[in-house]
Amino acid sequence: MKLLVVDDEKLIREVIREYGEAEGYEIVEAENGIDALKILEKDQIDLMILDIMMPKLDGYSVLRELKNRSVPVIMLSARSEEFDKLMGFDLGTDDYMTKPFSPKELMARVKSILKRVQKSLDDVFVYQGLEVNFKAHTVKIDGKEIKVTPKEFELLTYFIENKGIALSREQLLNNLWGYDFYGDDRTIDTHIKMLRNNLGPYRKLIVTVHGMGYKFEIKE
Repeated sequence: MKLLVVDDEKLIREVIREYGEAEGYEIVEAENGIDALKILEKDQIDLMILDIMMPKLDGYSVLRELKNRSVPVIMLSARSEEFDKLMGFDLGTDDYMTKPFSPKELMARVKSILKRVQKSLDDVFVYQGLEVNFKAHTVKIDGKEIKVTPKEFELLTYFIENKGIALSREQLLNNLWGYDFYGDDRTIDTHIKMLRNNLGPYRKLIVTVHGMGYKFEIKE
């Protein structure tokens, strides 16, 4: 598995390289967002660790360019305000860690995300004009592929795996983030809102369970 580490601080890149290579990952480095996008154009990257404040092109701008890509992202930043985290999640990041950080915890989060991304079901889910291909990680509506972020795809997959079951926000956080997440229910609600918007006519399949969470409900 190949990780792209994007940070303008050489020491941080070196620390992540040391721990990443110890875990068996191949590490590719970039010191700014422009170089990162060039690498993504020509190389197959399995996960990107992305700083926010960088010269030439910041992390948020990189995420905007990645809107239609499938590479999962962990943001790593000295900016710890809730606003910054929510903006990152709105733009499609899968995780957010603040500096100073634990390299061991970072590797644990990398493993968790890659494990979820690799997990696939055996077949394609089809409901009327909605088609979800778990192996290809694609979503189509009436034969046309729609763009969803990696986290939105994980949410949709988890909903389909548990269709008809009411899922609390805590369950969704624990199963999709895989650790004690620092934040509140707005993280889940924001991702649900984005997923619903992308599903268009099938947005109503994700039903709000008042006082609890959400449920993926198919009416036969």
